[in-house]
Amino acid sequence: MELHQLEYFVAVAEEENFTRAAARMHVAQPGVSAQIRRLERELGQPLLDRSGRSVRLTDVGLAALPHARAALAAVAGVRQAVDELAGLVRGQVALGMVTSPGPVRVPELLALFHERHPAVEITLREGNSDLLIESLRDGRLDVAVVGMAGDPPEGIATKVVREEDFVAVTGPRDPFAGRARVTVDQLAERSLMSLPKGTGLRTALDTAFAARGLRPKITFEAGDPNLLAQLAAQNLGVAIVPESLAAYYAPQVRALRITGPGVRGCLALAWRAEGPIAPAGRALIDFARETLPL
Repeated sequence: MELHQLEYFVAVAEEENFTRAAARMHVAQPGVSAQIRRLERELGQPLLDRSGRSVRLTDVGLAALPHARAALAAVAGVRQAVDELAGLVRGQVALGMVTSPGPVRVPELLALFHERHPAVEITLREGNSDLLIESLRDGRLDVAVVGMAGDPPEGIATKVVREEDFVAVTGPRDPFAGRARVTVDQLAERSLMSLPKGTGLRTALDTAFAARGLRPKITFEAGDPNLLAQLAAQNLGVAIVPESLAAYYAPQVRALRITGPGVRGCLALAWRAEGPIAPAGRALIDFARETLPL
């Protein structure tokens, strides 16, 4: 019994088709058929029912499949253990990030990580901070770049990458355009454009208003702060954006510092504080903690 025979058997069982299994394994279809027949002769029992349009497992095949998968997993575990001792990492890692993470250059981070660990497959997901943190908790993500206002969420460890004020921006013809500062009370009189609930910026904005017994009047929400700044530049209202983004769009927009209770937040690297983390995920967390900010 050879390892590649078990790999072919599992592939055919999952694909229910020899041709698809061969394509998945990047080998010729006759080779897959021949190796599985050799395995069946060695075991003395048919593993697959080939009589229908799709390939089905026999009762023997059903009983053998979990053991074949376990054998392949055990071999992968041996490889992983050896790689770790040799200073290598294999596997998959899932990174999440907020839309337009500003000063955190995620592509550069991933490129540097890939140079160090070329055998790791990386997946990337965008979302607002609340959804990313929930994905960290349930294991769908290994690490994420999130926006926060206040203390880290329960069960989540963080490293603050950048703290930043949020500012109000307007177009050059807006009634606020000639000001350098604006209060929360004055902002409460205007319709505002903001990131949606669940983002660090929106949490900070709602908290600042609540401290004054007020609620912001949000008439437009967008997941990308760049869009908010661009709309403000067209004199379509007052947008709340990170200070670094306002600087990027100057002089198209006028930035007003928000006085009183600070509308402030941070970008942070976040990961699960408890529970197992796969070696590839741990490698990315450690690398990002060492590297950020780029």
